[in-house]
Amino acid sequence: MSRTLVQPVGQKRLTNVAVVRLRKHGNRFEIACYKNKVLSWRSGVEKDLDEVLQSHTVYLNVSKGVLAKSKDLVAAFGTDDQTKICLEILDTGELQVAGKERESQLSNQFRDIATIVMQKTINPDTQRPYTISMIERLMHDIHFAVDPNSSSKKQALEVIRDLQKRYPIRRSPMRLRLTVPKQSISSVLEKIDLWNSTVISRDESESQLTIICELEPSIFRECDGFMRNVQGRLEIVAANVHVESESLEDSYDDRPLPPQKDFIVEGLQKLEVSSAEAGSSQGEGRLLQKCSTCNAFVGDSKDYREHCKSEWHKHNLRRKTRQLPPLTAEECSADLEIGDTGRGDLKDYSF
Repeated sequence: MSRTLVQPVGQKRLTNVAVVRLRKHGNRFEIACYKNKVLSWRSGVEKDLDEVLQSHTVYLNVSKGVLAKSKDLVAAFGTDDQTKICLEILDTGELQVAGKERESQLSNQFRDIATIVMQKTINPDTQRPYTISMIERLMHDIHFAVDPNSSSKKQALEVIRDLQKRYPIRRSPMRLRLTVPKQSISSVLEKIDLWNSTVISRDESESQLTIICELEPSIFRECDGFMRNVQGRLEIVAANVHVESESLEDSYDDRPLPPQKDFIVEGLQKLEVSSAEAGSSQGEGRLLQKCSTCNAFVGDSKDYREHCKSEWHKHNLRRKTRQLPPLTAEECSADLEIGDTGRGDLKDYSF
């Protein structure tokens, strides 16, 4: 019986590859990199080029192993130095990633943008920030799409402007310390009144005046330029000022949103924990059990077991798996009735 003769394959097998592409001068040039190293290189974390590139070679097609010709490299980049061209492609090219990896990156960036929005905004009535889940749901409602090529901070500022058009939300004020010489005190006080700034404290000495105040972030540049003109000093005490919450329940906002957003209003209602019920329970001298899923006190251990079997608890469990806030018993009853018509809850929204 003859044996099959196996010939050596004259090609380098590239595995676990992240491809960076750059289209230039009518051709598409590619380089083979290690996964999770391209972003580290672009952010400055990784400094060793050999840890990023699998080979210092420019391809026309990495998956097929087609190398770029020298004349094409010279026409496109002005040189045939493979390392220099690899650096240019690595810095400016488009990173090709798998679908799940791209989805994970977009999801993480979406979360980062929502976090920045939460930190920079407050409810105008309570002076407290919205929760991160509320911000994310409102971003879904305005159909916000993440741009992977833009910074999270820039996109967060755009989201804030879009949200302000539809919901009660505004930028949280900045707290500044202004120190001005004595001859400029009157002009600074006039400017503070013009800016509608809130003065927190004021300390005046023989030679200078120190004021701690809060003002809108949009006025910061103007304030900084004015302080330079009067030879004063400006210090940022806090970039975002929020009212401190006394308890977890206080972090939820109770302001009703516009009536045309009925489904969003339902999810953004304040999650009430009855203080009267908690107070009466302490008077009775028995230890109450609190259901973290429904965010409510439900009685002793026996009552808690019965509560876990109720439709209220089961409905909030389903909402919790979709990262939605819990409903009160009355809201749950109304929500289940609406659900029978096919329009209940927020299941029509693709979060």
